[in-house]
Amino acid sequence: MEETTATLEKIQEAALAEFLDKGFQGASLRQIVKNAGVTTGAFYGYFSSKEALFNALVEPHAAALMGRFMEAQTSFAELPEEQRPDHMGLESSQCVHWMVDYICDHREPVKLLLTRSEGTSYEHFVHNMVEVEVEYTLQYIEVLRRLGKDIPMLDKSLCHIIASGMMSGIFEIVIHDMPREQALRDVDQLRDFYTAGWLKLMGA
Repeated sequence: MEETTATLEKIQEAALAEFLDKGFQGASLRQIVKNAGVTTGAFYGYFSSKEALFNALVEPHAAALMGRFMEAQTSFAELPEEQRPDHMGLESSQCVHWMVDYICDHREPVKLLLTRSEGTSYEHFVHNMVEVEVEYTLQYIEVLRRLGKDIPMLDKSLCHIIASGMMSGIFEIVIHDMPREQALRDVDQLRDFYTAGWLKLMGA
């Protein structure tokens, strides 16, 4: 059993290095097997393909990040409508801090997910997050209108641009390997910047 675990770890370590260096599409399965010091036959005892290996490295992290993000969105959306304006930002603040901590604790596999996944089922991960953010933002704008707020017309395309900028900003932490303290400070200020912008657009 220990030998099996050691072989699996060697394959995953070699794969992480190869994928980080060359991306999913450029990575060589032959090179991974060689660097892991195992046979091709041994490799196929664990994974059916290069994509299966990539998925094994990133899936737990994709599930954790998307899961926490969705939890924040749904818990806010489930509040009584009249309570939502007072809670605006609280759930997202806690969620963003959690995500910063998570990214800092799992930098390499998260970097794979966000910057090296072209050609896999994960290449639209951030885009999918942005789509969710846009849907919930539009729902919240409708809630505010029902509560009597006079909010100007905001196009879905504009909401998409804003959400995309915000998400890209948060994930810059990964790309630039920021220290945790700086990352937390930067995302707090980034959120302040976007919150002020939203308030201006909403005529507050």
